[in-house]
Amino acid sequence: MSPVLLALLSAALFGASAPAGKAVVSSFSPFQLAGLLYLGASLGSLPLVLKQHRGKMFGVPKSSRAKLLGALICGGCAAPAYMFSLALAPASTVSMYLCLESPFTAVLASLIFKEHLGKLGVIGVIGTTAAALLLSSGAGTAGLLAAAAAATACLLWSLDNNLTAVIDGISPVEFTFWKGLIAGSVNFAMGCLLQPLHAAPITLLYAIAIGVVCYGVSITCYIAAAQKLGATRSQSIFASAPFWGIGIAALTLGERLTAVQFVAAAMLVASIAVLLRDRHEHHHAHETMSHTHEHSHDDGHHNHQHEGQLASLRHSHWHDHETVEHSHPHLPDLHHRHTH
Repeated sequence: MSPVLLALLSAALFGASAPAGKAVVSSFSPFQLAGLLYLGASLGSLPLVLKQHRGKMFGVPKSSRAKLLGALICGGCAAPAYMFSLALAPASTVSMYLCLESPFTAVLASLIFKEHLGKLGVIGVIGTTAAALLLSSGAGTAGLLAAAAAATACLLWSLDNNLTAVIDGISPVEFTFWKGLIAGSVNFAMGCLLQPLHAAPITLLYAIAIGVVCYGVSITCYIAAAQKLGATRSQSIFASAPFWGIGIAALTLGERLTAVQFVAAAMLVASIAVLLRDRHEHHHAHETMSHTHEHSHDDGHHNHQHEGQLASLRHSHWHDHETVEHSHPHLPDLHHRHTH
């Protein structure tokens, strides 16, 4: 599947988490629900991880541990803030607040993580931010608190996004397993310590099921896309998640759509379109390196051979790169993290 389609699928599934979570949010504290959603993601990815390793022991290589830890801390802390905003505002509104994640990701990617952002990219980021500010205006105190909580979650998620985009030592589904297991365990344990768990077993299972699909599959698809598109581009596509959330909330929860939401949505669509038109090409050098990630042999950067294997076949293994200099249009994927 193309990285763009992976990012769209990730957005659709995560967008559904707001209206789906609204149905059970009153049964849990924010920490408890966040923990269950992440644990669901881990449980859902475990069979695939075991299949990848054929039942053998698996772990995280040293080259990826710091990035994984940073992503876990940021993502794990963001989830409770997101759930807090969901408890204060309608699911459709919270879904739209999530568009802040895109500009935060772009700014951090450009300033810290060596992703190029041209003039069109800057215009797109400004437009997306303006859409989010428009949406949060006129909502009263509860709306402002919900917006502040969602903005905090988006800032933490933006750090998470940039760290996951440069992880090349484990597969996307392995990352989902570790992130879900650790973040889920910490959040759920903290939630149960702060507040007794009173939810019925069926409600617990429903929350875990939401985590399997809306978090587990979504995280895996997003990481796979980000490794190929870079954090800014993948997140700009992922910014369509609010539209999925709004549509599902309107259909399933009967929430009304407002004129402000329509205007903000139009601004968001236009801003994303501008951001995606940002192009980048120049002469650049690749240093010698060795790593592992999913790749094919028809992309101009992986010239090692496998006898009897099609060049277009995507696969993953440890491989070496020799020093090379060339010029071509490129995205800030795992092989194009250079300064400008």
